[in-house]
Amino acid sequence: MKVAVVGSGYVGLVTGVCLAEVGHHVIGVDIDSKKVEQLQNGVSPIFEKDIEDYLIRNSKAGRIKFTTSLQEALEVCEVIFLALPTPPGEDGSADLSYVLSVAEQIGDFIQDYKVIINKSTVPVGTAAKVTKVIEDKTSIPFDVVSNPEFLREGLAIQDFMNPERIVVGASSEKAIRILRELYKPFITTKNSFLVMDEVSAELTKYAANSFLAMKITYMNELANLCERTGANVDFIKEGLGSDSRISSKFLNPGIGVGGSCFPKDMRALIQIAEDYDYDFRIMKSVREVNDDQKVILVPKILKHFNHDIKNKKLAVWGLSFKPDTDDIREASSLYTIKALLKEGAEIIAFDPVAMDNVKNVLGDQIQYAHSPIDALKDADGLIICTEWRKFKSVSLSEIKKHLKEAVIFDGRNIFELENVEKEAFSYYSIGR
Repeated sequence: MKVAVVGSGYVGLVTGVCLAEVGHHVIGVDIDSKKVEQLQNGVSPIFEKDIEDYLIRNSKAGRIKFTTSLQEALEVCEVIFLALPTPPGEDGSADLSYVLSVAEQIGDFIQDYKVIINKSTVPVGTAAKVTKVIEDKTSIPFDVVSNPEFLREGLAIQDFMNPERIVVGASSEKAIRILRELYKPFITTKNSFLVMDEVSAELTKYAANSFLAMKITYMNELANLCERTGANVDFIKEGLGSDSRISSKFLNPGIGVGGSCFPKDMRALIQIAEDYDYDFRIMKSVREVNDDQKVILVPKILKHFNHDIKNKKLAVWGLSFKPDTDDIREASSLYTIKALLKEGAEIIAFDPVAMDNVKNVLGDQIQYAHSPIDALKDADGLIICTEWRKFKSVSLSEIKKHLKEAVIFDGRNIFELENVEKEAFSYYSIGR
C-alpha cells in the first residue's frame, strides 16, 4: 500500500519506518528541507532505539523516501497520516493550527479518494473539524479516521511493531477495510483491532495517558506518606503490584512525570472537560501533585545543607525525562536544577544523550560533565534525576571516592538502602 506520513517528528518517523518495514511504500512529508535532506541521507533527527537501522534499511530497499511536497505525496498515496505537532496553548488546550493547515492543503490538492488518518494527539471533535475544512475545499470523496498512537519513548519501534491494541475511530466501512489491510502485518491473536467512533478514539488517547500519569502520581503520594509514617514504599509497591487487578507497571515512585505526552495530555483533558462544562477534579489534583513532586528533592537538599547551598557544587545524573530518550520536555531535572540555581548552587550535570538539548535551554548556567564520574569530582553531593542503567553500574564506593561529602539525593530510588548504609552515605530517596 502507498502511504504518506505528513510530519517527520517522533510519531511520524516511527510510523513511516515501521510501515515501510512490513512492505508498504511510504513517502514522508515535512516542511523542513534540512530535515528532509538529513532523512534522505539516513540520519534520524530524533534519538530512538533502532530507528536509524529501520530508516537506512528501508531507504536502501526503496520503501521509504522523503519530500517537502505534500502535493507530490497526494498524487500517489491513498492513505495519508497526519503526524503533526499539537502544542499546548496557555489554557492547556491543543493547538490544531498545523493539523488544520495541512487539511486545507489536502483539500486544495486532492484528486481522488483518500483516507486521512489523524495520528497526532488531538482533542475531541478534531476529526469533524478536519472533515469540514476539506469539504469546504473539494467535493472529491474522502474519509477522516482517528488512529491514536500509544508509543513509549525509548521503545517506540518495539511498540509499533508489536502493538497491544490498534484503535481506529471511523464511521466509514471502506476506511475501516483499508485500515485493516494496512495494519494486517501487525494484527495477531494477542492484540486487538478496536473499531469505535471518532470521538471515542480521540478521547481514548487522552484517557490512557492521563490514567497512567494518575497511577504514577498516586504512588508518589503514597511515597510521601511513607516518609512521614516510617513505612517503606518498596514493600508497598510489591504488595500492590502482586495484585493482578493493579499490576506492577507504573508503580515506581520518583520526582514526577515529565515528557511530551503525560503532562500535556493531562492539561488537555482538563481543558476538554471545561469546554464541555465539566470539572475534572481528580485530574486537576493529579496535575497539582505532579507539579509539586518535580521539585520534591529541593527541600531535602536545602535541609541537609542547613538551608545554605550558595556556591555548593552539586552533581546531577540524568537530564532526560526518562531513560533511553533525549527528550527533556517537562523533565523534572530542569525544574530541580532551576530551583537550585536560584538558591546559589553550582550545577555540573551528565546525561548519556540529552546534554545537547539541555544546553539549548540552560546554556552556560550549568557545567556539563564528560561522564558520570567526571560529574562527581569535588562535588558536595549527588542528585539523581533519571534512572539510566549506566548509573546503576557505578559502585557506591566509587561514588564516595570522588564526592567531597558522601551524600546522595536519589529521585529515582536506584540504590538499595542496605548498600548505601554499608557505605555510610547520607541518603535521601523517595518514600524510604
